[in-house]
Amino acid sequence: MFKLCSILVAILLLLAAGACWAKIVSDPDKATSIGDTLSLPEAKVLGKLSVEEAISARRSVRSFKEQDLTLFQISQLFWAAQGVTETAAWRRRAAPSAGALYPLEVYVLWRNMLWHYLPEIHSIELNRKGMAQDDLADASLGQSAIRQAPACFVISGFYSRTAAKYGKRAQRYVHIEVGHAAENLLLQTIALGLGGVTIGAFQDAEVKRLLNLSKDEAPLYVIPVGHKKTR
Repeated sequence: MFKLCSILVAILLLLAAGACWAKIVSDPDKATSIGDTLSLPEAKVLGKLSVEEAISARRSVRSFKEQDLTLFQISQLFWAAQGVTETAAWRRRAAPSAGALYPLEVYVLWRNMLWHYLPEIHSIELNRKGMAQDDLADASLGQSAIRQAPACFVISGFYSRTAAKYGKRAQRYVHIEVGHAAENLLLQTIALGLGGVTIGAFQDAEVKRLLNLSKDEAPLYVIPVGHKKTR
């Protein structure tokens, strides 16, 4: 009995220690530990552009100004890709998902820090500090858009989440879903006066390593976003 109590106390101490390391921060630059969580500004559902105007203006943008994105812009882009848009029991999101199983995860490399989106609480958690944009560009066949952009979103997927219900068709459904999410994000860039481009040419294993993705988590899209450079 004493041994069991000792083990339980040790587990509680370890959990408490972990909680001490990770913290809630109010500014991304104040994040110092892996797991630090930043609450995002509330997403706006009323913009200045119509859907038709955003669709008409969407182009692939590969050259960006040396101008940072704001936390609000980062928030709005995450919300457009995977944000919760219905607070009922289903907690439906901005992009359609087969069976509402939501196999996608969204990350952003911003200010040399890798953040992971938590849709249920509209927050981001720090996954890695000191991650160079050039490393992601090198893993993506040296594409200059990734080197230039102030923020690079990465969408990954867990086929297993969808396969549990749909079996062999899971891969198809996940690939369809990442297209939905990516288009939402691109249209949101237009609404924010920004630009972006979807990139599927990268070395899967290297991107997995850089982002420290789970074993059964596949990188699907890299989307650099920023202020369009005019000639």
